[in-house]
Order: sequence, then C-alpha cells, then structure tokens
Amino acid sequence: MKHIDEFRNPDYIRGLLSRINAASRTIKRNVRLMEVCGTHTMAIARYGLRKLLPENVSLISGPGCPVCVTPNSYIDTAIAISKIDGVRIVTFGDMYRVPSGRNSLEKRSAEGSNVDIVYSPLDALEIARKNPDKKTIFLAVGFETTAPLTGRVLSYARKQHLKNFFILSGHKLIPPAMEELVNDALHYIDGFICPGHVSAIIGSKPYEVFPEKYGIPCVISGFEVCDILHSILILLEMISGKRKVSVEVQYFRCVQRKGNPVALRVIDDTFDVSDTEWRGLGVVRASGLVIKQKYYEFDATSVFEVNVKSSVDNRGCICGQILRGVKIPLDCHLYGKVCTPENPVGPCMVSSEGTCAAYYNYER
Repeated sequence: MKHIDEFRNPDYIRGLLSRINAASRTIKRNVRLMEVCGTHTMAIARYGLRKLLPENVSLISGPGCPVCVTPNSYIDTAIAISKIDGVRIVTFGDMYRVPSGRNSLEKRSAEGSNVDIVYSPLDALEIARKNPDKKTIFLAVGFETTAPLTGRVLSYARKQHLKNFFILSGHKLIPPAMEELVNDALHYIDGFICPGHVSAIIGSKPYEVFPEKYGIPCVISGFEVCDILHSILILLEMISGKRKVSVEVQYFRCVQRKGNPVALRVIDDTFDVSDTEWRGLGVVRASGLVIKQKYYEFDATSVFEVNVKSSVDNRGCICGQILRGVKIPLDCHLYGKVCTPENPVGPCMVSSEGTCAAYYNYER
C-alpha cells in the first residue's frame, strides 16, 4: 500500500516527532499554531496529534468550517425564503441542521417547507430542470474550493435558459478572515497551517502578506499524519530562526503558487468580492463573493424580497469564540451535555468539519 507507506509510516512519524521536540526546545516560550481548515481540524483530532506534541506547542482551530462561519443572517434569510409558496430550498446536509436561534431548515421542512439535501450544485440544477413549476434556490455555502463549481452551474443554468433556478451566495474567502484574526487583540498567532483544498484553487501567493507584513510563517499542508506533522516542523523551524519566515507549500503535490487558473477564471467571471459577515468575526472586509450583475437573474437576493430580523445565537453557545480560536469546546458548559451531535446547539457541533464535533468524536 504505497499510500500508507508514504503518509502513515510509523517510523517516519516517529522521526518527525523527534525533530519537532528538538525544534520546540530551541523556542523558549509557548507557541500557538492555527489551522484554518475543517479537514485539518478533524484529522488533528482523529489522529490524536495534540497529545503527541511538546507542551509548549499548541494547535488551535480557526474559522475553517464554511458551514460554521455562516452567520444567522444568512440562515434566517434562507428560512424566510423557504416560507414563500412555490419555493424549493436545496442545500448541503450540514446546512440543513444548523440552528439559527430556535429555528432551522430541518424544522422548516418538518413544518411543510420544501427542503432537499444534495451533494453537488449540479444536483440542484437537475432538481430545477425537472420541476419547472417550482422556484429552486441553492444555498451556495463554501470557501474558494466550491465557488468554481457554483460558477459553472450558473453558466449551465444560463445555457439551459432556466427561469426557476436561483442561488443564495454564502461563499467566503479565507485569507481576509485570517488577516482579521491576526489583528485580533484577544490572542496571538505564531504560525498558520493553511488549508490544502482552498490553496489548490488560490495557490500560495495570497498568504504572502502574513510573513511580509506581520512576520507570521505559513505552511500549506496536506491532510495525512505525516503532512500535518511535517508542516508543524517547518513552522517551528521558521519560528526558531532555522528557516526563513515565509510561505511554504508542504502540499506541493496539489498546490502551486498561482493556484488553478481555470478555477480562478470561473470565480472572476461569476462573482464580485464584497464585505460579508462571518460568525464570530463580524463583517470582514473584502471576504465574500456576491453574484455578478450579468447573472443577476439567478441571484436569489435580487428576486426574493424578504424582511429578516436576524436571530441571536442560543444562550450559552460560544461557537463564535471557538471559531476565533480564543476558546475551545471544553470551555463551553453546553458541550457534551446539552449540545451533542444528536442535539446541536451551535453549528460547530453540526458540521462534520466543526471543531466541537471533532472534539466530541475524538478528543473527549
């Protein structure tokens, strides 16, 4: 099994851990490394990596789960639209269960709204094509990874002359959120483990602001045990002065400096960059993607007028602080008691990439 030999080799893992311990001893303070990818969060928890690291090296989870950072205002808008006659909401499974105050799409479905779960925007397009009597709204939530597919679906909808297909864009951009965290006075970040999936689209160049402006090293990591440990080692060597502080691509098998030019062209053709709200971070400048004017007929916000008074998070939920990395799930008095995957109080427990779900499944 070449895959296991290369990325889960026990001897190589032991060697990496030995080098990590040696590098940590040259740093005479505590080090905080943040991963900003939900898949990394799950992998770190599943493989028990926090317990393997030196005492002065901490891994903290950032806003790497797209469902988790989607604010109540977006969910409340989707719920309000779902109440309109003749409307069918189409969403990914995680968004179906995310609570907004005391409501959710799951509850709206139980109350009679048409809500379908799909695995791809292409499925949403097919639902619209087969149900011309229904207005189909796809909830496009995700980072740069999924934005190109949403863009392609919009172009397909135009070619097929669909008049009943719409998108409610909730796409977000990771680097501006990372910069928002760097400027957060509540905590410091010594290095970033950058998301592999996002970086396969945008490349490594957008992260260069962090070493150049803030002196913070970045490593774009893969998702296997050896990938993550190797990335941690590189960051520690940068922090200790053994390497130059920069952006390094550990996940070189999938990521190039300039990213994927085809995917980036699709994003540029379909979306404009705008300010947008993030759960836990508030409104972050130039961190959202809104549908371009030339596709306005497919933009749900231009077609469906709803009056929405955004709800507040459930009392006691600290999901916003967890997404900023200033709290961990164990700091929440609801975690594992009132809030479980079967009865989630906040989105961090709902999503398969949420920090609370990762802790609950692997680190209790």
